[in-house]
Amino acid sequence: MPINTEYAGREYPATAPYAVGREKLREFAEVVGSTHPVHLDPEAARGSGYPDVVAPPTFAVVIAQRAEAQLVEDEAAGIDFTRVVHADERFTHHRPIVAGDQIVTVLHVDSIVERRGLSMVTTRCELAGLLPDGSTEPVATVVSTLAVRGEDA
Repeated sequence: MPINTEYAGREYPATAPYAVGREKLREFAEVVGSTHPVHLDPEAARGSGYPDVVAPPTFAVVIAQRAEAQLVEDEAAGIDFTRVVHADERFTHHRPIVAGDQIVTVLHVDSIVERRGLSMVTTRCELAGLLPDGSTEPVATVVSTLAVRGEDA
């Protein structure tokens, strides 16, 4: 089944909130080799002006990929994940992600370009933190491009 190019321009509804946990941040920091104390120690983070442990910059992908699953798991989109290669990932941070955040994500399918049996699918995840009054504030934008090989490639 080929990629459904009509999905370009689609916007998915906001995800359920992702609860950013201190241990998840510590584990992620250890895996990526981020040894700065603000990623591991709440006191060091508070001493640097943060309310709690701070996520390494690439942690936003953990949250974004949960939203991107809406597209990948949508059978009508025609994405065979066994044929996917991750081509690009870009982050724009509006504020740090910290332990205790509740983050919702809106997935946008920005473009689908087909060339010689290869589809380039570019998505944009807008991560927003829930505020006590129920409103949201921008946290990060994650733009990803997936290269999907066609069946003949």
